[in-house]
Amino acid sequence: MKPYIMIIDDEPAICSSLRFVLEDDYHITACPDAEQALERLQEQEVHVILLDWRLGRHNGLDILVKIKEIRPATAVIMMTAFGTIESSVEAMKHGAFHYITKPPEVDELLVLIEKALEHQQLHHQVRQLNEQIDRIKGYDQIIGESPEIQKVFSIIEQVKDIDSNVLITGESGTGKELVARAIHRNGKRKDGPFIALNCAAIPESILESELFGHRKGAFTGAITGRQGKVEAAKNGTLFLDEIGEMHVQLQAKLLRFLQEKEITPIGANVPIKVDVRIITATNRNLLEMVENGSFREDLYFRLNVIPLHLPPLRERKKDLQLLISHFIAKYAEEMNRPISTLSKEAKNALENYSYPGNIRQLANVIEYAVAMAQSNMITPAELPFLQNKPEARNGQNETTRDHSLQIPIPSTLKQVEKMLIKAVLDYCDGNKRKTASLLEISERNLRNKLKQYRDEE
Repeated sequence: MKPYIMIIDDEPAICSSLRFVLEDDYHITACPDAEQALERLQEQEVHVILLDWRLGRHNGLDILVKIKEIRPATAVIMMTAFGTIESSVEAMKHGAFHYITKPPEVDELLVLIEKALEHQQLHHQVRQLNEQIDRIKGYDQIIGESPEIQKVFSIIEQVKDIDSNVLITGESGTGKELVARAIHRNGKRKDGPFIALNCAAIPESILESELFGHRKGAFTGAITGRQGKVEAAKNGTLFLDEIGEMHVQLQAKLLRFLQEKEITPIGANVPIKVDVRIITATNRNLLEMVENGSFREDLYFRLNVIPLHLPPLRERKKDLQLLISHFIAKYAEEMNRPISTLSKEAKNALENYSYPGNIRQLANVIEYAVAMAQSNMITPAELPFLQNKPEARNGQNETTRDHSLQIPIPSTLKQVEKMLIKAVLDYCDGNKRKTASLLEISERNLRNKLKQYRDEE
């Protein structure tokens, strides 16, 4: 399709001569009146405008400014019979692509128009590339362009400026904290603190103090007072990860805070009003926990005002290559290694693995590969964790290893439990979160049992 060129000049002879020169290669619109030209620009896209510096009672510089307001991407070439360096600089400052004296040399004008069109095409490509990068990165380096992750981006956009509680669910390693941080950083509370607390990583006996704080002398060892995470997150966001690991008794106190918007530190008598947004996350099925009595139903509905589910990596394979490229570039830069590509075999190995540990596992695999690579190319030799593991695209478990459990008779229940836990841990390649999920016990419970087994050996 021919590009559109508009000539804005009040001299009919100039308009006629330019039309004669250009009409074979371009669609030409000639406007002797500046106001008429601006009206046409509102309705019609134009690629290049040839604009006279003096248009009767109008100054061409003023018209240039208005053109840029209506069509910022349109290239404008200023024309004048009174060319000076000062006027040329002034025109360029206001967005003119170039400046040419009248009457223009035909060859010079044709070259300028071609350059203007090339510049405009480049500008269009850059804009498209930036839009694509925005779609891929989404929020805070959350990478992906699959429909599944785009849905997550859409929810982040909808909820970032409201205070409703968000419950993020998904398997371990899917990036739940990254999403929570994205909601905070892009929302109205971005100037406030973001405080993260992993409920599974804090011993049950001190989790209440971590959340709500305590006063000096409130209990043995409380030699000083301490501010809790809730109060520390005032005017910002508190992210409670692994909320399913919180003890039922403490759940009741968290529920009260959500209802009253106030806390009472341990040992204090006067409650403290706190304005904070709550985002929680879990890799467990809280509804099942509600049914078996290990999670309060009223708290579940308080937290699950806006559910946000993160898909596992095996369900967003379209993003896999983007993530692989991102992690290669990231770790190559951090380690100052010249790693830039994958061998065909390594690429196939990475694509055909199911990643039970999701994005976190992929990042660890790539970090190891970049560290151990012998050249600028990653080969299967640097991917030992993916060898002999035909966990195919359908997400099925490997079949080449024997995962049956042989129980000697007689055995005590404690001995059977120990054998079962170790067998499932081996099945999950040492992933404690996945092991706990398959055994339907808390990760804290699993860690305690493993510590007990080590102490007994």
